Amino acid sequence: MSKFVQLALHPTELRAVLQWWMWHQPLYPRDPSKESENLLRCYELLRLTSRSFAAVIEELEPELREAVMLFYLVLRALDTVEDDMTIPNAVKLPLLRSFDSVLAKEGWTFSDSNEKDRVVLEEFDKIQVQFAQLKPIYVDIITDITKRMGNGMADYCADEDFQNKGVNTIAEYDLYCHWVAGIVGEGLTRLAVAGKSADSRLLLNPHLHNSMGLFLQKTNIIRDYHEDLLDKRRFWPKEVWSKYADDLADFTQPEHQQAGLNCLSELVANALEHIPDCLFYLAAVKEQTMFNFCAIPQVMAIATLELVFQNPTVLTGHVKIRKGMACDLMMRVGSIRQTYLVFQEFCHKIHLRNSPRDPSYMRISIACGKVDQFIETIFPTETAP
Repeated sequence: MSKFVQLALHPTELRAVLQWWMWHQPLYPRDPSKESENLLRCYELLRLTSRSFAAVIEELEPELREAVMLFYLVLRALDTVEDDMTIPNAVKLPLLRSFDSVLAKEGWTFSDSNEKDRVVLEEFDKIQVQFAQLKPIYVDIITDITKRMGNGMADYCADEDFQNKGVNTIAEYDLYCHWVAGIVGEGLTRLAVAGKSADSRLLLNPHLHNSMGLFLQKTNIIRDYHEDLLDKRRFWPKEVWSKYADDLADFTQPEHQQAGLNCLSELVANALEHIPDCLFYLAAVKEQTMFNFCAIPQVMAIATLELVFQNPTVLTGHVKIRKGMACDLMMRVGSIRQTYLVFQEFCHKIHLRNSPRDPSYMRISIACGKVDQFIETIFPTETAP
């Protein structure tokens, strides 16, 4: 179905697209005429390699915008090395473990990658130039996160059991998601606090920013089941899928579809349980553009989770939310209350489709109920006397 037909069938989304295109104005618009050629290229690299974050990063307040943009590019380069299965471990592991040091190696580039985002490695010297101009506190935060994330990735690449069999336990699932996403949440929180865009007390509650990362990563892992299977990657934890099948790939077969949907439901329940932490975190983000930056990916994730719930297409193909819906969500996320309402809306949709025949029925019901309960404590329902 074409994008135009999709929009025609969803008038509210068509209206959102038109409103965004005609009237949306960033709070802090960029002025490319005042940016160096090197900085302009860094923003081009951001748009070339980011499918979902480029727009919200470019609308951050100026100082934090450049720091977050470079943080994204550095981690995208690191992730490109980790993802590239053509790089032998003899080269990959030392590079991942020392990637924080290349941030200070003037002129460093890497041209032996075959990944789609290899341009950030081939032009890493341009990223270095801008990185060196950041405030020392931002440099220290990005360097620290890069070092820890690189070593975490190297541990997984060196683990032959993980490479051959995938994630085994739920604890391993949480830890993997921490190293690839939760730690990013920590870095962004530290950048936001340093830039006075978020409450410093967030740093005293690391489970909150960890949940922000885990909710996004787990949603992507659930959605990308079939794509990862084709790439010989297994991120659904064996502790979960082994309850429903002898092999993770069995869910692609029609006779195992219901078992696959039951497995998917348990993973959805696991992801839903992170939402109260995410809502708590968002309430502590003070500056509007940073709030938008944090909230927009989160509402995209809950919309995606609702889309994949009990959706058999996940087991045999790729699903994603419509661009019109994404635009509508971006228009609706302007305040903490509006954001909470979006979460509530999609949790209610999940709850309505939740079936008592599903083994995870009670767990999903409780998780959705806790979202309602949390929002009710912050914004109590007005009732007539």
